[in-house]
Amino acid sequence: MCNKRGFEPIFDCESEVLILGSFPSRMSFAEGFYYANPRNRFWKMLQDFFKVKLVSIEAKKNFLLKQHIALWDIVCLGSNTQGGREGSMDKNLLAVEISDIVALLNVTKIKKILCNGKKAYALFCKSYPHLQDRAKCLSSTSPANVRFDSVQWKRELLQIQ
Repeated sequence: MCNKRGFEPIFDCESEVLILGSFPSRMSFAEGFYYANPRNRFWKMLQDFFKVKLVSIEAKKNFLLKQHIALWDIVCLGSNTQGGREGSMDKNLLAVEISDIVALLNVTKIKKILCNGKKAYALFCKSYPHLQDRAKCLSSTSPANVRFDSVQWKRELLQIQ
């Protein structure tokens, strides 16, 4: 099995909310940044909600920090049940190592954790049951999620402004 290390978190000491995904997709690894699949709704959703244009990786990082949003994945080292990370489906993801969310919370103002999909939420709750009351499971922005609903995302994200 081929293990891959995920991306470092995007945050600063002023971060108030953490958006927590599961693990980068193949396209994200190829691009070197979160949610690189153009069909993933994540960046388009943020652009629509906040009325901004986010083209470059640097612009995306700056936007997140300006909005006091941290971004990370619950799995920091993962592999695919079929060997390697050939696909990007969460059902094939094996969590080899979980991200140290407590360390992140200790150096930020994060009180709310928005999990991008059921897999991220389930792994978070299993790994950090004592922090479960801070977390909310939101509809996955993945193109594989045919039941995507942006209403709760909008409500949660616009509360932080």
